Amino acid sequence: MIWRRRTLLHMAIDAVLVNLAAFLSFYIRFGFEGNGKIPEEYLLTLTHSAWTATLVYLAVFYIFGLYNKLWQYASIGELVSIIFAVTVGTAGTVALVYFLAPLRFPHSVSALLWFTTLFLIGGSRFIWRIFQDNIFTQHVPGSQNQVLIIGAGDAGVMAARELKNKNYREGRPVGYIDDAVRKQRLQLMGIPVLGTRKDIPRVVKNHNIDKIIIAMPSASGEVIREIVGICEKTGVDLKIMPGVFDMVSGQLDTNEIREVQVEDLLGREPVSVNLEDVAGYLTGEVVLITGGGGSIGSELCRQVARFNPAKLVVVGHGENSVFDIEQELRVDNPTLDVATEILDVKDRDKVHIVFQRYKPGVVFHAAAHKHVPLMEKNPEEALKNNVMGTSNLTEAADEAKVKTFVLISTDKAVNPTSIMGTTKRVAEMVIQSMDKRSETKFVAVRFGNVLGSRGSVIPTFKRQIAKGGPVTVTHPDMVRFFMTIPEASQLVIQAGSMAEGGEIFILDMGQPVKILDLARDLISLSGFEPDVDIKIKFTGMRPGEKLYEELLTAEEGTSATKHKRIFVAKPNNINVSQLEELIHLIRERGSYLTREEVIAQLQSVVPTFRKQASKAVANQ
Repeated sequence: MIWRRRTLLHMAIDAVLVNLAAFLSFYIRFGFEGNGKIPEEYLLTLTHSAWTATLVYLAVFYIFGLYNKLWQYASIGELVSIIFAVTVGTAGTVALVYFLAPLRFPHSVSALLWFTTLFLIGGSRFIWRIFQDNIFTQHVPGSQNQVLIIGAGDAGVMAARELKNKNYREGRPVGYIDDAVRKQRLQLMGIPVLGTRKDIPRVVKNHNIDKIIIAMPSASGEVIREIVGICEKTGVDLKIMPGVFDMVSGQLDTNEIREVQVEDLLGREPVSVNLEDVAGYLTGEVVLITGGGGSIGSELCRQVARFNPAKLVVVGHGENSVFDIEQELRVDNPTLDVATEILDVKDRDKVHIVFQRYKPGVVFHAAAHKHVPLMEKNPEEALKNNVMGTSNLTEAADEAKVKTFVLISTDKAVNPTSIMGTTKRVAEMVIQSMDKRSETKFVAVRFGNVLGSRGSVIPTFKRQIAKGGPVTVTHPDMVRFFMTIPEASQLVIQAGSMAEGGEIFILDMGQPVKILDLARDLISLSGFEPDVDIKIKFTGMRPGEKLYEELLTAEEGTSATKHKRIFVAKPNNINVSQLEELIHLIRERGSYLTREEVIAQLQSVVPTFRKQASKAVANQ
């Protein structure tokens, strides 16, 4: 009822405005020539065409949805709707008058009718927005905090608009900071650009700034790190707009302004996923994800759920983690068909039973032992889980005629010096070997460390900082590639859409990051000064570790794909007989293999393991 009354009121106002526009179009054209009078013949045309114009315009406005918009939030999109509606309405009016009545409608009057109608209708809609922006908000008390926005671009405008939408309860924007020379002394939304990053201390002091918001979602980690360093010295509250990837992935709300996190300091070009490609091979398919309760596996579940699979089968060994992701999926995706299986990938029989039960079309294999020091102490478990478990899954996938099988691998599989890395390299060989004799497309995706995963260094650093230190770093020159969990998961799914069989996809990890720099940044973001409030202690490299990781062996090389962040490694020759002998040995004696036997068996399949690879890394 309220909507009906509101619509009728708007239509009545529009009827008056349309008639006024028709009168003005004739008056402007003839009134000044006729001493303020419209000639009789054209006055008759005006009288007869007024009712036609009213009916046509109101009908067109209704069809174009001008009566179901909140005009206090009007923007460019609403303006375009008005222009189209007025244009169609004017054309319809002129056509009807010409064909249905023997009246002459001057061309100049037609143009004036379009202009005056657009002016009056558009003005009536936007007058409320003008009052909202320039009069009503002037009397909103809000917060007295002064806010400085770093970045006079789209994200900066978004931050200013969000502060206004919240009635300035979180502060009032007083200015922007931007390094672009062409933007200096200009205004956005009535807010001036006050200088470049070197002017931040001066602006903070002169304008009594209480809060700084960094609104540069696509800036590099180096730039963000420099700006954060400048802002921290001012002593004011520091916030950041979420990155472009966070907005797209749904990880953060588009208008959320949060604390600066260490991930922001890494910086990388935003990931874009070709949704049409992804939807094409996931929509309507049964998708099975091993390790579904883990950090990577659970994020894969969230991402896959967006593409409407026929069924999502979550497979995991830990009941609590599987239970948690199942509950989350059912709450967030009530229409999604979710099945869960508690399954150890080393259990060959159960693996085959599950695959025959669900007949998956797509499999993401994320289950793995991946802690380097732990696997050095338990080498036989790395063999059983990472190699034999992958072999069990590939056999079952081939038997169930799975369409696409994607193995989640690691950069530690390249020139491996650790047992964990070597078993993952062997797992890559297993899927490449199976791909040659199966209709299933078997591929692997290789990437580096994932921020926020259970094995990530970040949670360890945070725990150490919370206890007052020291923060332990193995070596001052240790560097690693880093990627966020959602970013890695989306690229894994995208790589699966490109699978033709046998490829090892390499994700572009950006520039490697020094672990020492990461530790210092995290200490600073926690409000402490490195080496003063929180000490950094070097503990020495652990068994199996390298100073840096690689994404390719020297023999592999890469070729580009249609996604600029994904590359394909050229396959190496695989000794299939030795690989099969190793898998057979693991099935026969897996738990009884000694450390020396494990190393010897791995070296038979990956000759560079702890031989040439260790020497090369030491030299470099």
